[in-house]
Amino acid sequence: MIFSLSLVFFHVLVTHSIIKPCHCSTLRPAGLVVNCSALNLVEVPNLPTDTTELHLQNNRLTSVSPGLFDRYTGLNKVSLSKNPFHCDCQIHYLRNWLLKNRAIVLKEPVCFSPSSVANKAITELSDDYFSHCAAANCTNGIYNIIIGVALCCLIVLLLWSLSLARNSNFTLDIDERHSGFEADSLRSLKPKHRKRLHTGLSEVSVDSESLGHTEDVDRPLLNMDLLPQVLDALHKKHNIKIKAT
Repeated sequence: MIFSLSLVFFHVLVTHSIIKPCHCSTLRPAGLVVNCSALNLVEVPNLPTDTTELHLQNNRLTSVSPGLFDRYTGLNKVSLSKNPFHCDCQIHYLRNWLLKNRAIVLKEPVCFSPSSVANKAITELSDDYFSHCAAANCTNGIYNIIIGVALCCLIVLLLWSLSLARNSNFTLDIDERHSGFEADSLRSLKPKHRKRLHTGLSEVSVDSESLGHTEDVDRPLLNMDLLPQVLDALHKKHNIKIKAT
């Protein structure tokens, strides 16, 4: 067990050793030579924009970020050989850049993987080889657009529903013979609203309650003379419009 752990530690120490900084030197009459060869690099570091000669051979580069070399407009010599480049959609930028700058590349880099293009020069990859990459990017873009539009429509619909519910008015037609009917659906489910409604109705119906025990059972619960006051209270306090017929 201890021997196995020692091997793992040794492997990590070797493969992830401390990366030394690139060596820079001035090139006469003007220019900057940057030597980053054999430093176990997995990506190109940030370099001065006035670099004219760049050595990146014998590292562990698998791809180059799109637009990376475009910032170094003064490059006149580049070395990228002996790197395990993985030639998938991510290598498309480097392939196009190499095709445009063959004159300044010291030794043309080759693909390390996948096996179908292993040891093949990156510049020899055809446009057809990258055709599926464009289709995949287009599909992903359309999918993202559809999802974004759907989410926007859902948010707008929710906001419109809330606005409509807040500004809605309810108009009920109550026949005179049903004036004593108590509609539970008009009551708010919130306790504070039920309390306000009960207080407002008790103020206008106190006279009818005092006479309710002595009147006939068929008599309406609300006095018709007080009905306008009840309707007005419902309209002002609860925004409920009731039309008496």
